[in-house]
Amino acid sequence: MTTPQPAAAPEPTPEGAARRVKGPVTLRRSQVPSSTTDQRLLDTRGPSDWVHTDPWRVLRIQAEFVEGFGALAGLGPAVSIFGSARTTSDTGDYAAARELAGALARSGYAVITGGGPGIMEAANRGACEAGGVSVGLGIELPFEQGMNEWVDIGVDFRYFFARKTMFVKYAQAFVVFPGGFGTFDELFEALTLVQTGKVTSFPVVLMGSAYWGGLVAWLRETVLTEGKISARDLDRFHVTDDVDEAVRLVDAGLRGHNGGSVVEWYPPVEV
Repeated sequence: MTTPQPAAAPEPTPEGAARRVKGPVTLRRSQVPSSTTDQRLLDTRGPSDWVHTDPWRVLRIQAEFVEGFGALAGLGPAVSIFGSARTTSDTGDYAAARELAGALARSGYAVITGGGPGIMEAANRGACEAGGVSVGLGIELPFEQGMNEWVDIGVDFRYFFARKTMFVKYAQAFVVFPGGFGTFDELFEALTLVQTGKVTSFPVVLMGSAYWGGLVAWLRETVLTEGKISARDLDRFHVTDDVDEAVRLVDAGLRGHNGGSVVEWYPPVEV
């Protein structure tokens, strides 16, 4: 019978060899830094370039999502309203946005906007005046706008994609007033999410047939004709000039999604 041999003893560490455990990593000899992580954190007053590096940006992005989720998690049923920041308070579009937001607030919806002037201000104002919840999701821009005075819950973002996630995640419908590139971006992002099934039964309402008519005609006569979209895609949005119809379209879309009215929404369960 073979006698078991004892396990070989580990090779001894050379006498005096330095050793440092850094998280899951073990460092020895020349690889051991001369200071600890805490010392470098507390003592160093070196260059600040590191705050502009991509790894640090990841933490900022994470923080924006955490703050947004935390602020809006208990919001309840909501509608995002988009439109031009350049719309003045003496226009019909401003009055219609204010009226629509008030009607949505009285129907039990919170109103979410970009928090700036123009259509955003009108919608926040209408919701606030009607006693509803008025939300503004601001964005850092070279031309500083600031949050309008009618916002009850305001969250400022550095990154467009984090902000746009909040518009979609916490709204059950979009209403889009006349606007420019930013409004087009938000509109087509919503339509793309519906088309690809990332969101389901998500009403998209365009307010202002005269403004949107040319775009709709181009989609039908050029984009559809050339096979770039399907006929079904033209049914993914509705165009109206009537505030009451817009509210009905939002309600109808949500009933189609959850089998009941907006009051059947339940707040998230805390874990």
